[in-house]
Amino acid sequence: MKNLSSKTIKTHSFIEGSIKCPAKELQLKQTLTGGQCFRWKQVQDEEDENIRWRGVFKNHIWTLSQSSDQLVYKVYLNSQDKNCKGQNTTLKSSINPQVKDAEYFEKLLKDYFRLEENLESLYAYWSAQDPNFEESATKFYGIRMLKQDPVENIFSFICSTNNNIARITSMVEKLCIYYGDKLGELEGVEYYDFPNVSALAAAGVEDKLRKESFGYRAKYLHQSAIKIIDNGGEEWLEKLKSLTYAEAKQELMTLPGIGAKVADCISLMSLNHLEAIPVDTHVFQISQR
Repeated sequence: MKNLSSKTIKTHSFIEGSIKCPAKELQLKQTLTGGQCFRWKQVQDEEDENIRWRGVFKNHIWTLSQSSDQLVYKVYLNSQDKNCKGQNTTLKSSINPQVKDAEYFEKLLKDYFRLEENLESLYAYWSAQDPNFEESATKFYGIRMLKQDPVENIFSFICSTNNNIARITSMVEKLCIYYGDKLGELEGVEYYDFPNVSALAAAGVEDKLRKESFGYRAKYLHQSAIKIIDNGGEEWLEKLKSLTYAEAKQELMTLPGIGAKVADCISLMSLNHLEAIPVDTHVFQISQR
């Protein structure tokens, strides 16, 4: 386990901007807190009433908010940004010629929320097919399927079995604090990247997580990390995207702690198998009554 007493890295430099995105195309609250991901928290400035969401994805801390027609973002730079232009500083490197500018980060954000999909037209089509959906759509508008990182998605959803969102969020946060890299500090809160597979496969992880009340999930997390490495690591996870949905699902179900529903969630959320439909056993039983 890494040294938790290391000096806090404070984050100052950032890039900010906005993307044209009508509110009907994206509802941040329902999208970020509905159980797809577990790393976003609501923050609010004392100076105004504008609600913001802060979280970590793609190795960076982000703050998001929205108006009636704009998705507003602020992304904070860190020591990994070798060639990046941000407010108050410019980081350069002759080794990595890629410039991480506003265009670069906007693409990450658009990909994350799948903004290339016209959600309003899809809602209209679905509403025409199903009166129940049409009624619900007026309240639950703008809910998007996130395009997540497979590593974070897999280990977060191993934590999700027989669990609730609040407790899953707590477990995921512990994984990041204990085994992820520190990205920075904002307003007195330290933020960590999601750990890589090797960190979760290290000796002592299962015992540590059991002491932190992960229960039987501690074994699944550790053993799944080891199996992923044995299969080829993150390259193996990338290969799952090129398999058929059925093949990818079967491969995922060879990992300890992953059953059919969780495999469907991962296939859908991070492997781009959009035909996957996760079915909750209890909801299915109710639907059959």
